[in-house]
Parts: sequence; C-alpha cells; structure tokens
Amino acid sequence: MNDEQKWVVVFESGTDYESEIVRDRLDDAGIPAVIDTKRDHAFFLNVGSLSNVYVRVPVAYEVDARKLLSDPPISAADLEEAAMNADPKVDIDDDLSTDSEDVDRPKDEG
Repeated sequence: MNDEQKWVVVFESGTDYESEIVRDRLDDAGIPAVIDTKRDHAFFLNVGSLSNVYVRVPVAYEVDARKLLSDPPISAADLEEAAMNADPKVDIDDDLSTDSEDVDRPKDEG
C-alpha cells in the first residue's frame, strides 16, 4: 500500500454528530475525510472501543487537517463583522419581486 492509499485518524469522538461536523469542516476546506466507526447503531454502544467514532484523512492531508482542526473557530463577533462588511451584489428586494408577465396565474373560469 502506498502513501496515497493510507488514511490516518485526525479526530476521535464518542458521538457521530461531532465526527460529522469535523468531516464537513475538513471537506469544506478541500480535505477529503471519512468517518470510521465500528459502532453498531442498532445497540447504541457508548462504552469500550466499539463506541469510538474516528475521522480519517489521507496521509498526504494529515498536516493540513490537524492545523485546520487546531485553529480556533471563528467567533460570533468576527462573523458579525464579516457580515456587516460584506458587499452584497444582489438586491434582495429585486430578487423577491416578480413581474406579472413572468408569473403564470390560473384564470378564473367562472
């Protein structure tokens, strides 16, 4: 097996949803990631080695994945500042309005 085929664990959790959030965060950053679990979801085991849920990435992405996961999350204040400084290119009111010619309306058959 060459290095391109090896996957390494970059995150471990006891819950599926935490692992899914981490996988999605990695995926959004362009880092391929998969969730690996031995958990039998029919029994919801929460103890022992069968309860662990792992997020794995290809070994070539390990350093980038660990750096991304070690970075602190964006604060609410930073998100608000980014939103306030955004330059929207679409006027929402224009998107919501429609011309009467563009809308097919049923005709009264009375």
